[in-house]
Amino acid sequence: MSEEKRLSTTQIAKQRGITPNELFAQLNELGLLKKENDQWVLTEAGVLLGGVHLNGKYGQYAAWPEDIDFGQMAANEPSADKLITATAIGKHFDLSPNKMNYILSELGWIKKGLKGWLITDQGAKLGAQQGEDSRSGIPYARWPESILHVKALSDSIDNIKGVDKPKTDTDKMDSFRHKFEATHRTTDGHFVRSKAEMLIDNWLYMAEIVHAYERKLPIEEEMYCDFYIPTGKVYIEFWGYENDEKYLARKQEKLAIYKKYNFNLIELTDKEVLNLDDILPRLLLKFGVQAY
Repeated sequence: MSEEKRLSTTQIAKQRGITPNELFAQLNELGLLKKENDQWVLTEAGVLLGGVHLNGKYGQYAAWPEDIDFGQMAANEPSADKLITATAIGKHFDLSPNKMNYILSELGWIKKGLKGWLITDQGAKLGAQQGEDSRSGIPYARWPESILHVKALSDSIDNIKGVDKPKTDTDKMDSFRHKFEATHRTTDGHFVRSKAEMLIDNWLYMAEIVHAYERKLPIEEEMYCDFYIPTGKVYIEFWGYENDEKYLARKQEKLAIYKKYNFNLIELTDKEVLNLDDILPRLLLKFGVQAY
């Protein structure tokens, strides 16, 4: 019995009248091939579809049955979530792809690479897959279509577009944020809730570090941080009122959420706030944020 004839991806592309780069890109989108160490290799899905690795003159390559039907992948998985790029997401929300990538980065789901965009652990948890342009090698993120319905994303886009939303019941029940009004004005114009927060905000501003105050975390739970630094995807929490039982309970709840999502967190107390010049640069540097 003769062995089944197999063709390389390049040979199949030639048969179909397209360039090898176009076919490699298509198979990458289908999840049948992936790039490893500048070489295309089969995924588990590619192997299941009949692909094998063979050795040739220039090393290992992927080969396929002569009568391969790559369309089987979509047909066999009708419930699979379609993968889309920032271009499609931006089109859905009437934003440019570039703007969309910066929003996804601010949320902490992707980060800037030397060129292009790399998915973060948080992005991977949302189903993002790393893609790579077959010609330039520039990385980009691919997202399950369900990303369009993630509340954290729509909330962030509404904030950027200036869409006013009514306060939620959770907002109204946040006793700490309503008990202590934001009356301390910082150098950059923020109004914060304590002198310690004012000192932290002023220090970040004078160090020319872009930061947000009371940024909602990009999660389903309703939680706000004290400060957020988008450059290193770093959250800063100042812990005061250590003698208040309700405050301490809320502190433990927040710490559990930071741990659950593996967020980059810097914790400060009154003692550290009095010595920010020595402490904050060192803590920020751990997350790739350089001060001064």
